[in-house]
Amino acid sequence: MVAGFAKVSSFDKRKGIVSHRDGDDPSTGHRSPGRNEYGAITLERGVTYDPGFAQWAGQVQSFGENPGSEVSLANFRKDLFLDFMNEAGPEVISYKVYRSWVSEYKALPGLVANANAVAIQHIKLENEGWERDVSVTEPAEPGLSNVSK
Repeated sequence: MVAGFAKVSSFDKRKGIVSHRDGDDPSTGHRSPGRNEYGAITLERGVTYDPGFAQWAGQVQSFGENPGSEVSLANFRKDLFLDFMNEAGPEVISYKVYRSWVSEYKALPGLVANANAVAIQHIKLENEGWERDVSVTEPAEPGLSNVSK
């Protein structure tokens, strides 16, 4: 496990539409399914000492800035597993996110000395698709083994 997050955005999947018409029928158009489009996934967590996301985001930010600053594609995009746990701790659902990369990273929010708040980091991941890991099944309900009467 790399990090725990307090907030995760929705996972969006859209199918593009291609409009076309037959050459001998100028008055009637047709619509067909086009490309798949996947929305960015936003993750938020309290500020930690772990520099992993900052280093990953830094690779993208320095992409192409100077000669020799090229990023290895092996490190630029990552396949990730996002595992979701219930309050008791067991994993209840998991998604694999393909070829993700950091498009936005906020290391710290605006800070106010007398505010009653937690500092939150924000990371936005572009991706080329995701799918649910069906090997993760519903955990068994915990039972009461020692109930006193």
